Amino acid sequence: MKKFNPNKNIIITLIIVIIIVTVLSITMARRAVEQKTSFVQVVVNDTVATVDKALYTPVRWFENGVGSIQDLFVTYQENERLKGKIDNYDEVVQQNESQKREISNLKEELDLNETLTNYEKKAANVISRSPDSWQDIIVVDQGSKEGISDNMAVMAKNGLIGRVLEVSAHSSKVELLTSDNQTSNHFPVRITTEKGDAFGLLKGYDRRNQALIVEELTGEKDIKKDDTVQTSGLGGNSPSDLNVGKVIEAEPDDFGLDRKVYVQPAADVNDVSVVTIIERTVGED
Repeated sequence: MKKFNPNKNIIITLIIVIIIVTVLSITMARRAVEQKTSFVQVVVNDTVATVDKALYTPVRWFENGVGSIQDLFVTYQENERLKGKIDNYDEVVQQNESQKREISNLKEELDLNETLTNYEKKAANVISRSPDSWQDIIVVDQGSKEGISDNMAVMAKNGLIGRVLEVSAHSSKVELLTSDNQTSNHFPVRITTEKGDAFGLLKGYDRRNQALIVEELTGEKDIKKDDTVQTSGLGGNSPSDLNVGKVIEAEPDDFGLDRKVYVQPAADVNDVSVVTIIERTVGED
């Protein structure tokens, strides 16, 4: 087995270094004179470039991957921020729609109040309406302390909707014209026809046709579609000339002895948020 000779290896290393230095020196000298890159330098440059590219490619890939992940997080955060803005926008839109609807209801109620110049009236807000008695009862925020009493007529938007049924100190129950109660909430009404007035009693509501029913008519007046129906004021339980609606049709009753008049209500009781309670006729004792 040959022994390791350090002196021999040192000599070989020195010779290689001398050769490399000599080659580089000659190459640099020739380039300075000829202004041209030598073949050896071209080989060295290409070799260095290839090695540099091989070493830098993984680093560049890693940097691009980190940059993509950062961009992904930034995009996610931006999406969350935009989602929050969209949710807020939807909420604002809903609030605007609610305010528009409330303003519209208040305008309609104001227009109604401007036509009721001969009555003392009190505006009230609907504060409760039970789903199981949706067609029967609403509760408003005015009561005996505000001058409200039983049997006062109640209007909303364009017409009559019911009568005060029960009064508390600061709230009242209103029985609607659409109630199934057949023993109360009857209004004497007047139907204006081409040949004069016909009088009857508002006695019920037809849910299938969504129409009020007038019965016990007096006179033989020819009642036609779109004839106007208003309260007559007879009996003293309600003011006169309150708008009820328009005639849809008239037909004989179940016994053929009387007529039933179906009336399209002037007010939509399904969408009521503000009402006007008619206290009494101005000048009435």
